[in-house]
Amino acid sequence: MKRLLLALIILTIFLSPIYSAGTSGFAITYGETTYKNPTYKSTVDSYFDSHTDKNLNNSNTKVVTASQVNQIAKNITGRTYNSNQIFSCALVDLSYSQGIRIIVDTSKINTVTSKMYANALKSTGIENGYVVVTSPVSATGESALTGVLESYEVAVGTTIPEEAKKAATEELYTETQIANQTGQSADKVAELFDKAKQEVQKQNLQDPAQIKVIVINVANSLNISLTDQQAQDIANTLANSQKVQGSLTDFKNQLQAATQQASQSQGILDQIKNYLQSFYDYLMSLLGTQ
Repeated sequence: MKRLLLALIILTIFLSPIYSAGTSGFAITYGETTYKNPTYKSTVDSYFDSHTDKNLNNSNTKVVTASQVNQIAKNITGRTYNSNQIFSCALVDLSYSQGIRIIVDTSKINTVTSKMYANALKSTGIENGYVVVTSPVSATGESALTGVLESYEVAVGTTIPEEAKKAATEELYTETQIANQTGQSADKVAELFDKAKQEVQKQNLQDPAQIKVIVINVANSLNISLTDQQAQDIANTLANSQKVQGSLTDFKNQLQAATQQASQSQGILDQIKNYLQSFYDYLMSLLGTQ
């Protein structure tokens, strides 16, 4: 029994700082309505806990307020929110090293899809990380983008320029509008935006007239019928997204550094955990023979 106790003490001593170090680049944002309601927050935490191997208590957290959402979105969506209407929450883990993976709780988020979030994030230079979006009640998910961007700011440790946030929000909103107007699936519209954006970036275009030609060609290739106004709306959105790229240099550099640090820390953590598990199993085998 004394040997077992010694083994557990050794494991505790080693693992305590390791788990703390493993939370680098790990952040959660709560909508202020959810954060103020213990039942709502518990529901969200349970969903997050089931979709990460990290300890939520060790995350960097921040509350997203209605004023923050309105500051970015009110002139784009035409909507304003009260403090009792901000439910959506987001988790970001930069230790994920295989590009970007976005999990959307489709039982609660009923409009915006993971592909739509991915498109909007790419507009702010974000193409890596593990993202989880949920809400305690049914929500469109449009205002959740503010929380996702805030989570990245917390995880990275630097801010995203406001003009870039607004461009990403405008893109997400335009996507949902085009999906509603055309009757196409949200993911197919997201594919249209993604392919058109790739071509725009490849040619480094900012002129909406030139971008509109690309939008129409991509839409035709996907068998999506657009009105002239819809094609123009998409072109304007992509032009705005392209124009803010120059302001994102600092954030992109910080994001790359934070991602590398988080990935390396996670790799070291996994190696040490595997070693300690082997060490523990060895001690247990010795005790089993006494």
